[in-house]
Amino acid sequence: MADTKREIERKFEFSKAKAARRGVPDLTGTAGIAAVSDQGTVDLDAVYYDTPDQRLAADGLTLRRRTGGADAGWHLKLPVSPGVRDEVGAGLSDSVPPDLAALVRSRVRDSALQPQVRLVSSRRVSHLLDADGALLAELSTDEVLAERGDATAAWTEVEVELADGADPELLDAVEKAFRKAGLQVSDAPSKLARALRETSAEPPARHAADLPGDSAGAHVLAYLREQRDALVAQDPAVRRDLPDAVHQMRVATRRLRSAFKTYRKVLDRTATDPLGEELRWLAAELGVDRDQEVLLERLRTRLGETDRALVAGPVRGRLRTWNTARRSRSRRQALAALDSGRYVALLDALDALLAGPPLLKAAAGSPHKVLRKAVLRDYARLATRIDTALSLDAGHERDLALHEARKASKRLRYAADSAAPALGKPARRLAKAVKKVQGLLGDHQDSVVARDALRGIADQAAGAGETSFTWGVLYAREEAIAERYEQELPALWAKASGPALRTAL
Repeated sequence: MADTKREIERKFEFSKAKAARRGVPDLTGTAGIAAVSDQGTVDLDAVYYDTPDQRLAADGLTLRRRTGGADAGWHLKLPVSPGVRDEVGAGLSDSVPPDLAALVRSRVRDSALQPQVRLVSSRRVSHLLDADGALLAELSTDEVLAERGDATAAWTEVEVELADGADPELLDAVEKAFRKAGLQVSDAPSKLARALRETSAEPPARHAADLPGDSAGAHVLAYLREQRDALVAQDPAVRRDLPDAVHQMRVATRRLRSAFKTYRKVLDRTATDPLGEELRWLAAELGVDRDQEVLLERLRTRLGETDRALVAGPVRGRLRTWNTARRSRSRRQALAALDSGRYVALLDALDALLAGPPLLKAAAGSPHKVLRKAVLRDYARLATRIDTALSLDAGHERDLALHEARKASKRLRYAADSAAPALGKPARRLAKAVKKVQGLLGDHQDSVVARDALRGIADQAAGAGETSFTWGVLYAREEAIAERYEQELPALWAKASGPALRTAL
């Protein structure tokens, strides 16, 4: 993967011509700035790439090929939060580097990346130093010329970018000093955004179905768009192997699938069922990687809790060997799914459904009535599954039934979350209560999976001539933990499903 660094910066512009003539004020003495060191001027020439309909710009991403300066090459900037971006860099090749092309695939799909805007800048650089001469931030004053076809625009921009480990409060102090000198925070998040705006080429807004804002259909589609956006946004994070990225992307697929089922009276199932199956496929491909992460952490935790006297043989080495083999396969499987044509077709189908939703009669109804009814249907479904599971004797059949109850609890929680904008506090209370039930059922299922894994590891250990004693100890502990979860479930469910909570909806 290409090199990555986090940018924490703030951009400024002069509010008046008079302030521009005075230039950037001396920041010496501001906050912890003890000295300002002039680093000279450098000429930069950057060409920004995007699809013809500017899909990257619409989501706040920028992809450029820049010459000049110390970091010439390709740069992809991914928004993290206001003023914070991750910059992924690559060498100065003629075409878009494959690593960067992969990171924008969920937005670009099968469209070509083409030059859209050229920015030529003369940059004067200064270093803001503390009393020990350590770098606090880099101050840049850019004279920018933007070219897009025959249209041009020019402006002066001042940028302050924090050094690694610097206190973000420094930017607030600099902003205060700049305001007094006639500089204001730029309302454009990037040079590209300003160039597009000033050359009359701002990214088009996404098409949305024309529905009354207070209808059930409008509420459901707003939720689906939110999950579609989350799915697309997590794609590059998964490819970069960022913490929790696989989990968050998988959650978006599950929320979409659940919404299609919960709101089957709002959206025609002949259109959503095939999409749901494709989302199931994607979640399964991603789940191999995520499930391995969760399982490894659980086994490590249980091993760490075990008395040393009960740890026999090279158990930690065996666990590493087992995980390495499984993780390398699971990560390849997840990335192969994201690189597939099937995945792109799924994203395109989601976009098409949101642009032209297959609405049923209930979509025009009151959101409170329609969404409430849908949530209560999911509540009844969960109640039935829990009652069924608790009626069974302990063992494999009960484990399977509790797993089905877990999936039903997740669906009810997602339903309550999605309905909260319309139903308010009662839906939020229900989601919070059901989350606890889902957590317990999830822990129970994790224990079931852990026992299966422990049996397999024990067999591997025995086959290698190692003692399997410790794996048996961990297996017995997981059995006891699962039994405790089963004993706690009735009381937790009774509390979560109390009459007052149900009738509040």
